[in-house]
Amino acid sequence: MLDASQASSGTDPRAIQVVWYKRDLRIDDHAPLYEAAQRGPVYPLYIVEPKLWQQPDMSLRHQRFIEASLIDLDAALRDLGQGLAVIQGDAVEVFAALLKRWPQMALHAHEETGNAWTYRRDQGVRRWAKAAGVRLTEYRQFGVVRGLTNRDHWAKGWAEVMQQSQCPTPAALPPLEEVMPIQQPFSEAPPYDATPAPGQQRGGLRSGRAVLAGFLNDRGAHYRGGISSPNRAPTSASRLSAHIAYGTLSLRKIVQATHARQREVKASGEVKWARSLAQFERRLHWHCHFIQKLEQQPRLEIQNMHRGFDGMRENDFDAEKFEAWRRGETGYPLVDACMRSLQATGWLTFRMRAMVTSFASYHLWLHWREPALHLARMFTDYEPGIHYNQIQMQSGTTGINATRIYNPVKQAQDQDPHGTFIQKWVPEWNTPNYPDPIVDHQQAAREAKARMKAFRDQAGFRDEARAVYQALGSRQRPARRKKKPVATKQGTLFD
Repeated sequence: MLDASQASSGTDPRAIQVVWYKRDLRIDDHAPLYEAAQRGPVYPLYIVEPKLWQQPDMSLRHQRFIEASLIDLDAALRDLGQGLAVIQGDAVEVFAALLKRWPQMALHAHEETGNAWTYRRDQGVRRWAKAAGVRLTEYRQFGVVRGLTNRDHWAKGWAEVMQQSQCPTPAALPPLEEVMPIQQPFSEAPPYDATPAPGQQRGGLRSGRAVLAGFLNDRGAHYRGGISSPNRAPTSASRLSAHIAYGTLSLRKIVQATHARQREVKASGEVKWARSLAQFERRLHWHCHFIQKLEQQPRLEIQNMHRGFDGMRENDFDAEKFEAWRRGETGYPLVDACMRSLQATGWLTFRMRAMVTSFASYHLWLHWREPALHLARMFTDYEPGIHYNQIQMQSGTTGINATRIYNPVKQAQDQDPHGTFIQKWVPEWNTPNYPDPIVDHQQAAREAKARMKAFRDQAGFRDEARAVYQALGSRQRPARRKKKPVATKQGTLFD
């Protein structure tokens, strides 16, 4: 792996098309790669940015998934003719060094809606490219619209994008230069969190294609009715979320493959399959809906969506309760099993994610920011746009969604009635070594509801809720609802 200073060695008079890979680690349905290949020799590039990996939402499990994906991507690019260069350093410094080498360089990349650090990084790259006279072309990756000011027709636009033909893969990439095979690309970029996840999902193009095929041809039949249980969800859920987050599969490819499979099961009369795929398709629609919110308002990573909740939890954060929740030692077996399972595997089904967030927010009355960062580090499939909006929805700070306080005892009875999942991850739960409940969940829920009501009853709350909905709310509403909605329940691609 090169560093930024080594990237400038040597010269080449040709106009080089640099394809900057970020969260789009594939060769198919990849507009920057295809368009660059039409314009000249292509230099595929991934930049390992040590400062990014020191952000508090970054972890070793993210690196492991990306590393496997980079290795697969490099192999696929080599088959086309030019391998993937991996350079460590600051993005602007890397591009500046490459510009010295190739004065006619052009830069191609997908738009990214990442965390606050990558948002500022991308702004810096745009400023540098403009000042340096480098043509930077950024391409829309899925249904998120940059610069959007009105959500009224957004859903229609999303559907149109998903129906478009997938971008062709270049037939070949003329060899530009030999690059070293990828080996431990993050060895000099330690992550903020290095907690191991021995059971985490593997990344890569081949893995992503296999997961998609396995879901649509086999596992997907059990999607409907199987994605809430922590016992059944690991196989019933699609398990595509990490591959979408890091772009080893394009969302459009998944949507179109789902539609093709729906036509097959409809023709064959497979009712169970049809119902499961219909539910899965509905959840695919929410992927870009949530990311669009962060694209429009990057502050949602840090601040309450509805500012009327400012000050509600921030001033009495209980670090001991947070640590007990983080370690899986709350005295509530299903909550603890979920937190320990997540640490070991990097994944939970959506209902369990909602439950542990609800428990932290309402029963422990923790402000959502620190739990959100911990969960971001633990989720292999961390997608900032989905993550922070879901965290805020489950903690009740959007102002436009229903307050949902999950009962941790009832959830255990409903979702793990035989204690199978709990016994696997909390083997001491029926012994004297298991801690007493950290709070009385019924009393804590009553107190949380009262606190929430006090903030919702403040003057001006509904006016701001309407403004939040107008800016960020979904326009897909049942026809029978005439009143302006201020509370809804929504699903996500977490499953």
